[in-house]
Parts: sequence; C-alpha cells; structure tokens
Amino acid sequence: MGDVIVQSIKQQAGQNFRDGYNCAEAILRAFNENLALGLGDDALKMGAGFGGGMGHAGCVCGALAASIMVLGVLQGRAHKDQNREPAYRASEEFYCKFSEAFGGTCCRLLNLHPFETKEHLRNCLKITGNTADLLMQYIQENGLSKSQGFKESP
Repeated sequence: MGDVIVQSIKQQAGQNFRDGYNCAEAILRAFNENLALGLGDDALKMGAGFGGGMGHAGCVCGALAASIMVLGVLQGRAHKDQNREPAYRASEEFYCKFSEAFGGTCCRLLNLHPFETKEHLRNCLKITGNTADLLMQYIQENGLSKSQGFKESP
C-alpha cells in the first residue's frame, strides 16, 4: 500500500499543478485529499501566496512551504501548552531532506527559468511532484500518518 499512496499523491500533486494550482496549492490539495487532513477551502487558500517562492519573490520554494504546512497539520499543536518540538523536528528534518534532494530551497535557485515560461512550468511541475513523493515517503518512514485516515483507493 505504501508505494501506491506515494505514487497517488505524487500524481495528484502534479495534476493539481497542471490544472492551474501553484506548487504550494498543489501539495496542500493532494495531501488534504489523500490523507484526509480535513482542511477546508479557507485553509487551502493559504497556499496561494507561496507560489514562486513567496509571491514570485523567489525565496523558499512553495512546494517546500506547503510541505511544512502539511507536517504542521500532522505534528503541530492546537494549544500553546502543547509541545511544539515534534513539529519543529519534523520541519527541520524535511527541510534538510528537501535541500539535499534538490540542491537548495530557494525558488530562484531551483528554477532559473523566467516565471511562467514553458521551461519554468515544466521544472516546477517536476519539483512539485518530486516534493510530494519525498514528503509522503518522509511521513511514512516516520509514522506521522497513523492518526490520519488515508483515502481509500478507487
């Protein structure tokens, strides 16, 4: 089941990107659907400004930012008295995995093509899908989805 889930989320994130969502939105939507995270439309809209490395500023890749948001749903705290270290640890570990896998974390370094060109979009599609793959593998390896219900395969 593990490899099927990884492939499903990778494909869903890529399709979301092809359908017009930015990298952050594509990741959030794929994980929300496949891990039944329970994020409503308002929560999903939070990913809109992260595309292009924070609204085309070229900073932190939106796919990475959305991945940290997903980890926050899985490991975050609902109250200030709860321990924040699990979320910090997961975020730092995934940030390092992402950086190692892609050779950096800044959008402008990961994708040297001008925004919205065919080459830029093709590269972002690849980064988005591979980030979804990397994140799902991380979630599975660390048992972070045990309390979350996977969507049943059709």
